[in-house]
Amino acid sequence: MDTESARLRAGEAYELTADGGISHHVRTAHRAVPLKDGDSIDWFLEESLERQRSQRLRSQGFFFPLLEETRMWLVVVLTGVGIGIAGAWLDVLVKWLVSTCARVVHKSDILLAVAELIPWGRSINNGPIRALSQTFIYVSLAIAFAGSAAILVKTYAPYAFHTGIPEIKSILNGYVLDAFLTPWTLLIKALGLALAVASGLSLGKEGPLVHVACCMAFCLSRFFKQFNYSESRRRKLLAAAATAGVSVAFGSPLGGVLFGLEELDTFAKEGEVMWRGFVASAIAAMALQWVNPFGTAKLVLFQVTSGSNTWRGFELVPWITLGVIGGVLGSLLIRINVEVALYRKNSLLRDFPVTEVVAFSALTATISYMVVFCRVQSSELVANLFQECDPAKGDYHGLCNPSAIWENVFLLLLTAGIKLVLTAWTFGMMIPAGIFLPTIAIGACLGRAVGLLTQAFQRAYPKAWMFASCPPDPTVRCISPGFYAVIGAAAMLGGVTRMTISLVVILFELTGALSHVLPIMVSVMTAKFVGDALGKDGIYTVWIAMRSYPWLPSVEPRDQGQTGGDFMRPFEDLVVIEDGVNTVQELEDHLKHWDYRGYPIVDGQTLIGYVTHDNLQVAVDHLDGGNDSSAQTRKCVFAHKSSFGDDGQIDLSHIVDQAVLQLRKDTPQEVVISVFQKLNVRHVMFTQNGKLLGMVTKSDVVSLLTSHFPHSGALATGSPGDWAPWSPEEVEG
Repeated sequence: MDTESARLRAGEAYELTADGGISHHVRTAHRAVPLKDGDSIDWFLEESLERQRSQRLRSQGFFFPLLEETRMWLVVVLTGVGIGIAGAWLDVLVKWLVSTCARVVHKSDILLAVAELIPWGRSINNGPIRALSQTFIYVSLAIAFAGSAAILVKTYAPYAFHTGIPEIKSILNGYVLDAFLTPWTLLIKALGLALAVASGLSLGKEGPLVHVACCMAFCLSRFFKQFNYSESRRRKLLAAAATAGVSVAFGSPLGGVLFGLEELDTFAKEGEVMWRGFVASAIAAMALQWVNPFGTAKLVLFQVTSGSNTWRGFELVPWITLGVIGGVLGSLLIRINVEVALYRKNSLLRDFPVTEVVAFSALTATISYMVVFCRVQSSELVANLFQECDPAKGDYHGLCNPSAIWENVFLLLLTAGIKLVLTAWTFGMMIPAGIFLPTIAIGACLGRAVGLLTQAFQRAYPKAWMFASCPPDPTVRCISPGFYAVIGAAAMLGGVTRMTISLVVILFELTGALSHVLPIMVSVMTAKFVGDALGKDGIYTVWIAMRSYPWLPSVEPRDQGQTGGDFMRPFEDLVVIEDGVNTVQELEDHLKHWDYRGYPIVDGQTLIGYVTHDNLQVAVDHLDGGNDSSAQTRKCVFAHKSSFGDDGQIDLSHIVDQAVLQLRKDTPQEVVISVFQKLNVRHVMFTQNGKLLGMVTKSDVVSLLTSHFPHSGALATGSPGDWAPWSPEEVEG
């Protein structure tokens, strides 16, 4: 191997000097200490470490790179199989818990019937007493299930609460939160999720399954050292696991891949990540279908086929109306949820999370038992709302009764309103809770109601010009209320999450109605436009902002003529280290006083480079622990020099990052933001003629992009219930 290749492999970098010559210096990337929770990944460093490791493996022959890739695929496949089986048995467990409730209520009816044989027993077996006893049992079981889930989460795995998608989005973006992916979190999240869903609370399992899948992949990766050395490889693995979680949650393999592309923003730069996600998603779906938890040979309980393969032009009016309703109510749900979260944080509820869960589950069960469509599980409700009326299948609580259209519309609207309020409060309590299924249920109720009204209007005025495209035979169905429920579900979910492409594909895979993809697209597009007009952010983005995660949205920035100099931290406000000025003792005191991620190294105002807090701490500790007692008083220099004089200076140039990304301060603000989004850098220096003028960090860009949200950072207080914020990013001056 020639000298050039040897130097590159050793990490030597070449630079053009001021006089036109070429100099080189060793720039081997290294991480001084392991990353800890709250850190933000330096992607330049991680990619450099990954390149060095790949080059080292390739230099040893083809076997070791092949072995490394085999391990990656092994974890991907095992994660797909694991989450498929776990998701299936989670459905089985929920079904068993719900059937247990039904058996208990049935036994209470038997006891009341036996009581009639006793002379005084007939007096207690009247209608009100029977209803009260059934309600009491229903509420008691709901409290037992929800309370057990809350106790498990609070006692054993506080990070298992909520949905987990905001945290997964942040982790994939470079946030370090290993405590969020531990085996205990995996166990409690899965078990607590089953109990929470069975309790009848207005929540779903779809979002938390993404967290479960990532926990599973993280735990499996711990068996292979290659993932412990590379944060970038670990995140590629977690991205594939997240798509498998969505695939199992919705029975939508393609939807899972597109969810990773659109919502998790993980595949934009990595084609291999998309391929691994595709494989994991397909394997998870096959494992789910192999277990067949519903006994229908279908991936999900509410997988249906549209009652008609055609749609009429006049139906665009009610479908667009549903899109508008979905956008408005989606924004309303987000605002109510934010206000509830703020109230929870600033009230006594913050100190009594289990009590809140028990009390609210009792309230939810009591209200739900009085409304027939609220009493059943959301998945069962959605499955029946998506179905078309068929005499062979029976009537679901009178939903297909043509003489009770107004009663059904009232019940459906009442159910949607109740579930909207209950969901807004439930999403954020100390239990595992997703928002997909309750949102779908709300939209399905609204869509079915609009479908029933449209059908009634068409039957009342069959000769109207707008219904000219309907079949002339009145016995042939023209309007399909079941598909209106699908449209309403898509619109409501789009209004809450602001998903578009992945949502359309998920709904298409659920319904199998290829001819109705366009109406779904129209409703989702309308909901997105209306929702964005009322508020820029979806539910997950809002929670990320409230918890102050270092997550950069992929939105295209727009400025009003501002430049990087308008929001940079000027040189006067920065905490810097002067080259050749500080002794080892002074640097040690500096590190104790300023706990930032790193510090610019300057000579006067001339920028030399950048040193991270961890690298400097390790170097100082090494010098402090050496045998030379005079090291404390020796000055440290950070500029690379070929030799040092007799003044006893200590050379620390090997820990300095001299390849700092530099821009001019008149660079447009939107260009600066794009640099952070596309390059995933942690900081950018603003210089002119080598002079350091200021600095912008990732935290500054995050704050700028979330400045429109009035409650940014409101929940970043330090406990999992409110949530621990990420530590200060880089230099904050």
